[in-house]
Amino acid sequence: MIITRKRLPRRTFLRGLGTVLSLPMLDAMVPALARGRALDLKAPARMAFVYVPNGIVMKDWTPDTGGHDYQFKRILKPLEPFRKDLYVLSNLDSHTGNALGDGPGDHARAGASFLTGVHCHKTAGADIRGGVSVDQVAATRLAGATRFPSLEFGCEDSRTVGDCDSGYSCAYTNSLAWRTPQTPMPPEVNPRAAFERLFGTAEDLNLDPQTRARRLKYRKSILDLVRADTQNLVKTLGPADRRKLDEYLFSVRQVEQRIESAEKDPRALTPGIDKPTGIPFEFPQYVKLMADLLVLAFQSDLTRVATLMLGREGSNRVYPEIGISDPHHPLTHHRNNPEWIEKVVRINTLHTELFAYLLDRFKSTSESDGTLLDHAMVVYGSGIADGNKHTHEALPILLAGRGAGSLKPGRHVIAPSGTPVTNLYLSLLDRMGVRQEKLGDSTGQLDLL
Repeated sequence: MIITRKRLPRRTFLRGLGTVLSLPMLDAMVPALARGRALDLKAPARMAFVYVPNGIVMKDWTPDTGGHDYQFKRILKPLEPFRKDLYVLSNLDSHTGNALGDGPGDHARAGASFLTGVHCHKTAGADIRGGVSVDQVAATRLAGATRFPSLEFGCEDSRTVGDCDSGYSCAYTNSLAWRTPQTPMPPEVNPRAAFERLFGTAEDLNLDPQTRARRLKYRKSILDLVRADTQNLVKTLGPADRRKLDEYLFSVRQVEQRIESAEKDPRALTPGIDKPTGIPFEFPQYVKLMADLLVLAFQSDLTRVATLMLGREGSNRVYPEIGISDPHHPLTHHRNNPEWIEKVVRINTLHTELFAYLLDRFKSTSESDGTLLDHAMVVYGSGIADGNKHTHEALPILLAGRGAGSLKPGRHVIAPSGTPVTNLYLSLLDRMGVRQEKLGDSTGQLDLL
């Protein structure tokens, strides 16, 4: 047998001036012989955490029954098309988010403990101390497999120093990811900066802001910069790979154009509104842009671990897109006012609609032996259940994806009362090939999956 197809290394890049563009998995990256093909085509598992602040109206979230045939309540209704791709997980607790003698500050503790399972030290100074988050445990063990050990994205800017919640540092409300107990990983909230980080060179990342802005002003599209490499590569690919590459490059250019459009939107320059360059004025478009960047990062195997905060804990964002001009956080202290509760439900539902967008992007992105969602484990949730009472028990938690074949979603799983949410995280780490005996307050893996 004569085999003529050229094999590409998995870590093939398109290069241009100031640009390195990773490629998605192509058929040309596996051996031509069928015996080796099945092994190499298997895509890696990915792990992502999507966080929403201020809790949920749980009566409009939690299904009445467990198992496969549960009914979607109002807040979860936008996710019903993904029933077979989704777990609803009930009775998972974040006990370390409680006061435990430290008094007020539930929002800070909710954010800091959500992925760590550790009760953070109450301080507004430099002596912050929390725990190592599950995403960073995975990132450390998988370091070297991808260009970025992890990515941290957010959709709301905030300072990282000073007092943000009853004597707790802003670092706790602003960061989900903690590399060490003293080192939070603040999320990148500027889509342009996130895009440049993903597709720029190390030289670009080290430039001062003024030089970088000047260079961006004269820079062409990233696809123009890698055009010569792209044309040379296409000549070596078969029809299926050409189509896959074309779809990927089209997605990259779409994201780029949306960032450029956001930068030109005059509403982003309204006096009194501090908006980093490139952030869409409307919140849904902002979230979708950051979600698309996350999808591109996973698709091109730039990272396998990511967090996305739709809002910082204690967020006072308003939602004019759905007719709500009241700040989110005060609304959650509704004191059973039906009008306020209705507004919180609408905010909660908007968030799940945006999560549905992310899942749709994952599911519509094909990979070697399935879709990106087939190979992902995406957790959605909050460190607070009832925002009115600041409860940290029976949290609103979803898990989407099949974890490269290791998960069988499609159920509402009701865990025994008092089960730490960190037990779920231990189970996900195991499916990432990361063996971890304990994480924060965990008591073992969540066998119910």
